[in-house]
Amino acid sequence: MCRNRVGDNAHKLYIMSSQSATTAIFIDSYHPKADGTCAVSIRITYDRKKKYYPTPKSLSVEDFEKTKSSKPREPYKSYALDLQSYEKKAADIIKVLPDFTWLAFEKKYLSNRSAKDTIYSAFTERAKILRAECRIGTAVSYECAQQSLNKFSPDTRFADVTKDFLCKYEAWMLSKKNSPTTVGIYLRALRALVNSAIDEGLLSKDYYPFGKAKYEIPRGNNKKKALTIAEIGSIYNFKTIPGSSIDKAKDYWFFMYLCNGINMKDMALLKWENIEQNILSFERAKTIRTKRVIEPIRIPLVEDAKMILEKWANPNTKKEDYIFPILSKGQSPESERLAIQQAIKTVNKYMKGIAKDLEIVKKSTTYVARHSFATILQRSGASESFISEALGHSNMQTTQNYLAGFEDDAKIETVKALTAFKNS
Repeated sequence: MCRNRVGDNAHKLYIMSSQSATTAIFIDSYHPKADGTCAVSIRITYDRKKKYYPTPKSLSVEDFEKTKSSKPREPYKSYALDLQSYEKKAADIIKVLPDFTWLAFEKKYLSNRSAKDTIYSAFTERAKILRAECRIGTAVSYECAQQSLNKFSPDTRFADVTKDFLCKYEAWMLSKKNSPTTVGIYLRALRALVNSAIDEGLLSKDYYPFGKAKYEIPRGNNKKKALTIAEIGSIYNFKTIPGSSIDKAKDYWFFMYLCNGINMKDMALLKWENIEQNILSFERAKTIRTKRVIEPIRIPLVEDAKMILEKWANPNTKKEDYIFPILSKGQSPESERLAIQQAIKTVNKYMKGIAKDLEIVKKSTTYVARHSFATILQRSGASESFISEALGHSNMQTTQNYLAGFEDDAKIETVKALTAFKNS
């Protein structure tokens, strides 16, 4: 085994040779990051094929060159030692392999990583980042997935997440009376971490367990949750004591229904600056962090929505004030989340009572208000693209999932057309 320096079309590399494969420290100067640094990888070459295994290091080209000095100073000396240790590990594995194969090499190279290689630790790290970004709801979702997967298989490493592992986890979850929807939520979180592990070099793409011909994450059975226009009308005409809690819950529900099925979080975050000339304009909290350019949702306020604002809104004294008395200025992200959850719980509680009194067997939750808005528009002849824009969906598939199928009573009315000749 010998160490040489060789030329490369990007930059000079350190290289170790072996009878079966070569290793090299490679800096990708063609794809610098936003901060000007470039990813440093270990490049393995075998039988004219090259694969790159990322290291945790990201250096500027200038700093990378300094690590190659005969006597580098700190911190470049430490950088050089770290990079050489990653390369040495690869070279040592190649040396002991009886016959080099990519699978055999990766099994050894990627299996014995640090504690970060466990999915439990990866969930912890991701949840910490999400909380720092004030994305509390998403962080809680990741933490729930973490606890569930840890109960099923403690200390699981990324290399253990195979199609067989995922199938067994799904079966275990269903045996515990969890819904396919819950399984899907947890495994989409895991899939995001697996993708990150591949990006970081903790896992080879060859081990990716998700997708067609591999493991496909289950979806919910998409049972229809929308109310009919007649049921919505009966709720609208339901008499409540003015100013009471049930009166407020009913009005909140109708504001959500009338305003494009706005969810409680987006409703709670509305400020007076979001209303101009009777147009409510806002960006969904769910998509505000996306890198894509998202057009704000614009909603003409109908008279009933205006009446609800006059009845329950905070005074319009400052544009930056919240419209509804759900949140307060200065609340922590955790406190905001609890306040929104309590508002949802309260509305759902009273709407359940209203539905019971009206003998409506379907649920009448805040989510049903959103789904009912979409379904009523569909039945009125609105296009899917219009409904998608109104709901603020980032893609048409999400809208199609909302609108997939009709309720049984609507289907019955539709198939009557097949025997319409009897009426002739």
